[in-house]
Amino acid sequence: MTFPRIDLRSDTVTQPDDGMRAAMAAAEVGDDVLDHDPTMRELEERAADLLGMAAALWVPSGTMGNLIALMHHLERGDRYLAPRAAHVLEAELGSGAWLAGGMPQPLDWSAGPGRIAPEDLRVHLGGDGPYYTLRTRLLCLENTHNFAGGAVTPPDEHAKLVALAADAGVRVHLDGARIWNAAVALGVPPAALTVGVDTVQVCLSKGLGAPVGSLVCGSAEFVAEARRLRKMLGGGVRQGGVLAAAGLLALDRVPELAADHANAARLADGLAALGWQVAKPETNIVIAAVPDTRHALATLDGLGVAAVAVPGGVRFVTHRDVTTADIDEALARIRADSTRTG
Repeated sequence: MTFPRIDLRSDTVTQPDDGMRAAMAAAEVGDDVLDHDPTMRELEERAADLLGMAAALWVPSGTMGNLIALMHHLERGDRYLAPRAAHVLEAELGSGAWLAGGMPQPLDWSAGPGRIAPEDLRVHLGGDGPYYTLRTRLLCLENTHNFAGGAVTPPDEHAKLVALAADAGVRVHLDGARIWNAAVALGVPPAALTVGVDTVQVCLSKGLGAPVGSLVCGSAEFVAEARRLRKMLGGGVRQGGVLAAAGLLALDRVPELAADHANAARLADGLAALGWQVAKPETNIVIAAVPDTRHALATLDGLGVAAVAVPGGVRFVTHRDVTTADIDEALARIRADSTRTG
């Protein structure tokens, strides 16, 4: 039997709807490399304001945004700290080391999934040593933490980590690809989650429906340099307003992420009722521990439910293109299969 596919691999699979496509088609555009595309400028100014930052720059991907920040903050051989399994460590092909010249140092999740305890960070920040010791120059935080199941770092914990870094003369970059999810889950404005950081990257194509694009934000001086680095990395965009128009509409949809969180909780509860080992989701990512990831994914694929592998388990991500009815249908298929094979 062939089932209609329910795609829970990632919130990046969202499609631009008719309204977004119409906005893209009608966008006012200009050559962003030469004159700064007017719609791109509008998006950047709006995003910077939402995030409490001085300025912002549109980039084609979150990976490029993170890389630009690392290239700006690090000199060759400098160490940067990040929570274990952070995106900058595990999912960006080592570009932080290869292109930014940094030495990555993962930190254990001592304060909960995806989160660093202040006392552990203090140890790793260290102090001045002999000339041949590594210089720790940057702390990379991630909110929400993807591979920790969309785990959220609340403002008070964030503030403690940022303060410790500042006291040690260490700059802070926040990978906020899903900061919108964190803000919705906590019921706070996004700017409450960027306090004290030097730079932040946010994504427009994860759950918000934009087809492509992220922003990297910081001081006006940083963004001027980031524009140069973007060009160096091949990210110069000509009539970028076509894509920026999608981003502007995406920002209007941030409150709608609450529905994705509710669907993730519904999925997790349903899987747990079927005997799956599932961590309670904080946002829109559900991690299920399974004894055989390959077998689990193959079974799900046969049921028309698409998910992805993570270490020790399977990841499901809810998004605007998956309805509550789809979640119930996915659970019904899994239930029927377990009854048949159990």
